[in-house]
Amino acid sequence: MTVTTDLRIGHGYDLHRLDAIGTPGVRALIVGGVTLESDRGLIAHSDGDVLYHAVVDAIQGALALPDIGQMFPDNLPENAGRDSAVFVEAAWKNLAGSGYELANLDATVILEKPRIGPVKDQMRQNLARLLRSPIECVNVKGKSHEKVDAVGERRAIEAHVVVLLCKVGQRGT
Repeated sequence: MTVTTDLRIGHGYDLHRLDAIGTPGVRALIVGGVTLESDRGLIAHSDGDVLYHAVVDAIQGALALPDIGQMFPDNLPENAGRDSAVFVEAAWKNLAGSGYELANLDATVILEKPRIGPVKDQMRQNLARLLRSPIECVNVKGKSHEKVDAVGERRAIEAHVVVLLCKVGQRGT
């Protein structure tokens, strides 16, 4: 049985550990394609952009396709240090070939420090460009964990993303 609907929704989530910059294996803190000034960096196989990773999983999930780990396994050397924009591009290609387009993307980045408020518009612009979507369809919010758990203690960063897809040509109707 083939199921088709005019709307599809997907949720993506990602979390990466953080450690002190200068520690072996720690990369710069990149979120939404923006390198943040921080004394903490990411522990990750790729560049570790949690926002981009969650976006990929949200799109792939809405299309009922394999997740980011299946698309770009972390045990392949070619994915070491890889720019996560490549992952978003791959998800966009799947989206573009599906007969759907992005109606809305809502993202929450959870990070104690630094605050993303000063750069979240740049993150929105990066996502809108990569997804070939109007910026009005993309939202990014920042939250902290109020010094509670690994995120609040600055040992981790996480992101949640929800996407709504609609049939091509039906956005805004």
